[in-house]
Amino acid sequence: MQDSFNGIFNKKTILVTGHTGFQGTWLSLWLNILGANVIGYSLKPPTHPSLFELTELENEITHYIYDVRDLVQLKKITQQHNPDIVFHLAAQPIVRYSYDNPIETFETNVMGTINLLESLRSTNVKVCEIITSDKCYDNNESQKPHSENDPMGGNDPYSASKGAAEIVTSAYRNSFFNKNFKHSTAIATIRAGNVIGGGDWATDRIIPDCIRQLVAKKPIKLRYPNAIRPWQFVLEPIFGMLLLASKMFNNSESFSESWNFGPDTLKNDISVQKLVELVINEWNQNIPINLDDETIKKPQEEKILRIDCTKAKNLLKWKPTYDINQTITKTISWYKNYYEKKIPVKEFTINQILEFVKSIKSNVI
Repeated sequence: MQDSFNGIFNKKTILVTGHTGFQGTWLSLWLNILGANVIGYSLKPPTHPSLFELTELENEITHYIYDVRDLVQLKKITQQHNPDIVFHLAAQPIVRYSYDNPIETFETNVMGTINLLESLRSTNVKVCEIITSDKCYDNNESQKPHSENDPMGGNDPYSASKGAAEIVTSAYRNSFFNKNFKHSTAIATIRAGNVIGGGDWATDRIIPDCIRQLVAKKPIKLRYPNAIRPWQFVLEPIFGMLLLASKMFNNSESFSESWNFGPDTLKNDISVQKLVELVINEWNQNIPINLDDETIKKPQEEKILRIDCTKAKNLLKWKPTYDINQTITKTISWYKNYYEKKIPVKEFTINQILEFVKSIKSNVI
């Protein structure tokens, strides 16, 4: 595996912020397989249990517990290790939490991004990817998927913070990371669809909420059963991140832009209710679904969200690997293995990465 992506990641020093989170752990594990020297900078794992602790990732990487809102520490660690590549995933990631904690959300997602970009200005980092969200777009809930040139927006604190992080990154890229400023860092942003997979225990995320109810054999209550989202397996956008970083490393100017990574729109963009029905069927347990009254006033969440990944398909030769049924099967098999304790979590998780790599329908790696 270390020769994948033309061996770009092998023996490279790579900083991952948010490495203790759900996606950060999956990314760090894959980077380990690729032979990278991973430097993790994050708060403590946000849930218990957590994928980070279950995979004992702390023993495999250089592990720091700090806040991205702490510019002094972030600069210190970045300068100390002078990484080749940076993946910035540290964030407050929950929409409903952002309603209760808007200041924390904006400080983490906007100022945290600014602090990371400021830290890069005094290093020789070659590639940096800022991971934002598909919710960064000004969403008018049309049937048309969002492309990378659509305007930024956000009707809730979380979405607005991600739109703002995109604008901030663009400003820094144009102001400080360009030929005129003579700085070599290539910077891109990633806008990924709704990610699902094993090892997620966050509150107010559909899969972890379903798993908790299935294990407890209790009804699953849906707030917005008719909401449509671009569901994708967790390794899909991570594959995109790695592929993009490998191309940026040797051709920085051509790829230092924004990129969407999501499912094939007509296949995986299904309603919350349909997703949960597939989960229940895969779990093989007759658990009822309670549909919330959507007329009752609740914190706003977008009803329709779709993204257009044509750019990544054409220019990166990236494309989705799993359809929605495979995505659900892989996700539920992870949780079943966890609760049945058949295979050690770390081994099972790494096996899913290796299986995904074998399934990639292209020769790009």
